[in-house]
Amino acid sequence: MSQLMKGNEALLKSAILAGCRAFYGYPITPASEIAEAAALYMPRAGGVFLQAESEVAAINMLYGAAAAGVRCMTASSGPGISLMQEGISYLAGAELPCVIADITRSGPGLGNIAAEQSDYNQVVKGGGHGNYRTLVLAPHSVQEMADLTALAFELADRYRNPVVVLADGFIGQMMEAVEFPHTATLPDLPPWAVDGTAATRHNLINSLHLDCDEMEAHSRALEAKYRLAQELEPRAEEWRTEDAEVVLVGYGIVARILKAVAAEARAEGIPVGVLRPITLSPFPAASFRKAAEDARMFLVVEMSTGQMVDDVRLALNGRRPVAFLGRGGGNVPSHHQVLDLVRKLAAEHLSARADQREWVLDV
Repeated sequence: MSQLMKGNEALLKSAILAGCRAFYGYPITPASEIAEAAALYMPRAGGVFLQAESEVAAINMLYGAAAAGVRCMTASSGPGISLMQEGISYLAGAELPCVIADITRSGPGLGNIAAEQSDYNQVVKGGGHGNYRTLVLAPHSVQEMADLTALAFELADRYRNPVVVLADGFIGQMMEAVEFPHTATLPDLPPWAVDGTAATRHNLINSLHLDCDEMEAHSRALEAKYRLAQELEPRAEEWRTEDAEVVLVGYGIVARILKAVAAEARAEGIPVGVLRPITLSPFPAASFRKAAEDARMFLVVEMSTGQMVDDVRLALNGRRPVAFLGRGGGNVPSHHQVLDLVRKLAAEHLSARADQREWVLDV
């Protein structure tokens, strides 16, 4: 049965259904409804909610809960995620699974509370220290806030690694109908966890390796894990790309705008499709290479000055030209703004074979 709710609430309810039994966090707009819902529902599910004194405290509480084998999560926005970066590095180094929701707002600094997508580099590239990565999922609807949160807990356990659900403020705050997946069976205590009993006393969870060769071996083992995820876990939505000559690229709320633009452009006879990365890490590079077999060019649209566009260019590796349109400060690329650029690019470059230049539109 469908329920009408905000994306933030859908995320938290899905987390509980996925077996999450501990939430530690500190409220911040536009993510505060997640902590509010956790305070309401987590105790009813037999779990723990604790409002930490800071984001630094919250991420270290996650470390403790994850080490005890508990499915756990936190949620914040840009400034709070910045404070968590050291703890995220520790979690990755200790190979502890957890889920972190980042409901992005405008930055840098305090910025404002309007939605933006400027946390991409922070979470996809790893804002903390050392050789680690997080897995990153990007929902574009309230339904996906639920579905991808459930997936996030599965991936966190599978790879023993922090997983980030990265959603712009629009997706967190908007209300849509959502259906929840079936309740997950709570996992048994993982063999590597500690629970204070003699049976788990031999487990020592930390990220400290004083011997240089041991540290290198650990880093290489982590990298092998990330390479496996790169092979098995990339996800992308290909929307009318089979015959598209112009491929629009965006995630989150932007992808919904791009689908409307593509539909209108096709009505005008311009063959346009949309390629939406669902996993921002690992990045679905193969989907871009596939689309480049027929497409003439790509247009990346972001609510930032340009971050994911770098990964698109790397994935294409010069196969096709890449144009970029970005808005910042909480402003949203409008339907008409994107459509006008599509018309312009089509008129200039689809009549003949597009060259390998890159176009950037500054607004």
